[in-house]
Amino acid sequence: MSSTVIDINRLNASDSDFEDRLATLLQREMIVAEEVTHTVSDILQEVRSRGDSAVVEYTKRFDGFAANSIDELSVSQEQMQHALQSISKEQREALTHAADRIRSYHEKQKQDSWTYTETDGSVYGQKISPLRRVGVYVPGGKANYPSSMLMLAIPAQVAGVKEIIATVPTAYSEAGKLVFAAAALAGVTKLYTIGGAQAVAALAYGTASIGKVDKIAGPGNIYVTVAKKLVFGEVGIDMIAGPSELTIICDGKSNPDWIAMDLFSQAEHDEQAQSILISDDAAFLDEVKSSIDRLLPDMSRRDIISESLRNRGIFILVGDLQEAANVSNIIAPEHLEISIDEPQALLDSIENAGAIFMGRYSAEALGDYCAGPSHVLPTSGSAKFFSALGVYDFQKRSSIINCSESGASALAKTASVIARDEHLEAHALSAEFRLKSVD
Repeated sequence: MSSTVIDINRLNASDSDFEDRLATLLQREMIVAEEVTHTVSDILQEVRSRGDSAVVEYTKRFDGFAANSIDELSVSQEQMQHALQSISKEQREALTHAADRIRSYHEKQKQDSWTYTETDGSVYGQKISPLRRVGVYVPGGKANYPSSMLMLAIPAQVAGVKEIIATVPTAYSEAGKLVFAAAALAGVTKLYTIGGAQAVAALAYGTASIGKVDKIAGPGNIYVTVAKKLVFGEVGIDMIAGPSELTIICDGKSNPDWIAMDLFSQAEHDEQAQSILISDDAAFLDEVKSSIDRLLPDMSRRDIISESLRNRGIFILVGDLQEAANVSNIIAPEHLEISIDEPQALLDSIENAGAIFMGRYSAEALGDYCAGPSHVLPTSGSAKFFSALGVYDFQKRSSIINCSESGASALAKTASVIARDEHLEAHALSAEFRLKSVD
């Protein structure tokens, strides 16, 4: 077996400049070239004004699909089902197993409407309703991701969304049939083989053929990301996605080959992906480095992995596992593996992470495909304020306020005082008119 050696950034949490060096290596600022924003803005405006024709033109230009109409970029329910039936038995069983697990997990996330009644007869509560129509953007181009189709559409289906419109920059062909098979399993109602900013624009604004959605979910390249930011407000979005990332906390007792391969599993996504290992065992960091150098030459995507680890990989030495948790909270990773004897003991110390993989056997790759939770997760430190995609992303919550006569009278006094203090006379009078008259 051949070997290679690559340099990986090393940090020590006890160094005085640790946090500054870590922040530099994380490179969390989303720097977007001005021409990208201009290009995306132009595409959005063209699709908004010219609809289908603009979508077709941009799809020809950027994706190379020889289509003359949206109909030629549309995949029917029959085609999705045909794709599902034409894949191999092994592939169909794998997709079905993954879909069943994803659906089972997300069924447990469903929220129900609730109310309570106060002693005066007033009723308060919350009404949970599914969004009417959503768009799921499934990335493609360099590769096909049937797993993303499942992870995006199934939570929407479980939430009760009636119309799920999927877009994917993958032509309907033998090479891409797995993603269309996944769409059949995930309950997609309409599917279009379009991608990029033009897909986001079509979903956000609607065209003669593509219905305007209430929310867009799903990751994509920088053009998709910028487009989602620009249409936010016209429609809802799930989150802003950046490069994939994994942080591993390990006590030095795991198989170093396992840890090296877990780091590879993130690094192979693309050169900007980030893989970080935190340990309180300096010798173990060296062992993992040796495993990396030994295993890397045999990886089919070794060039991508090498560049990712060389430029974005980080090994961090900490004093103990509590410090490891503290450092992880600063990083706020998309994926966090806690590869220690008793991961539950460290769980309470973890505040920021998109998904947490507990124990030595919970490889992040299992979460990517079939563990159950959606793999659409907050990146670039946004786990500090975003959560994993779930059923709740496709539901809305309406407050219920049903005041009885005596309840309204009691509340009116409080509302009147506050409204007058805010110099909003009509607010105060609106409340006061409902004061119960006293004989």
